[in-house]
Amino acid sequence: MIKRLYNWILSWSNSRWGVLALFTIALFEASWFPLPPDILLIALCLGATQRSFRFAAVCLSGSILGAALGYCIGHFLWVTPSGDPTAIANFFYDHVFSVEGFNNVGQMYDKYNFWIVFTAGFTPLPFKLFTIAGGMFSINFPMFMVASIVSRGMRFFLIAWLIWKYGAPIKTFIDKYFNLVASLLAAVIIGFTALALWLFGSGDDKTTADATPSDTIEEVTTHRDTDNQEIELCDTLDL
Repeated sequence: MIKRLYNWILSWSNSRWGVLALFTIALFEASWFPLPPDILLIALCLGATQRSFRFAAVCLSGSILGAALGYCIGHFLWVTPSGDPTAIANFFYDHVFSVEGFNNVGQMYDKYNFWIVFTAGFTPLPFKLFTIAGGMFSINFPMFMVASIVSRGMRFFLIAWLIWKYGAPIKTFIDKYFNLVASLLAAVIIGFTALALWLFGSGDDKTTADATPSDTIEEVTTHRDTDNQEIELCDTLDL
């Protein structure tokens, strides 16, 4: 079935509706469609190399709208007022992803937010799982959209640039190694960002640590003065 679906997607590259098909596949891939739009994007770029960046822009537009759609599905259509999964949620659990996987993504959102969406959008992780979970767990929508635009844009425009730069010979490399390269690049970006935050955060921690002793002394003095006043007040009342 997947092979037939793959061939069906490729068949649109020879159609005058190929660009519209690319937009549509990118739109639904971000919420429920099983195969990525990269398949048709690569085929269209190879057929008209000079229009590669236009195809990437179309693919990005569809994917971002699809991310918003997935978010809305998770936010508005995932649970009933009583807290039970809706028929839509049960369909996804049965045919698209598991309950355990969905809940695991929710736990990751509690810690990482932006970087989870970024990683899912740039690497071969199932983007639809993260868009729907983002809505279900009500993560910040503007942040969600920014992370989606950045990650999906990097992925699609990198593919377009490789084909524009190197032509048909690069297809074999993309098919075999692009997902690996994307995953490694995402890890490097996240690693450098974490290092930068740690370095800058260390300075803030140091400043806080330097200020802590004097603040503590002042706080103790204040409490001691307050206690003395209370003792004096009690003595006065006894008199």
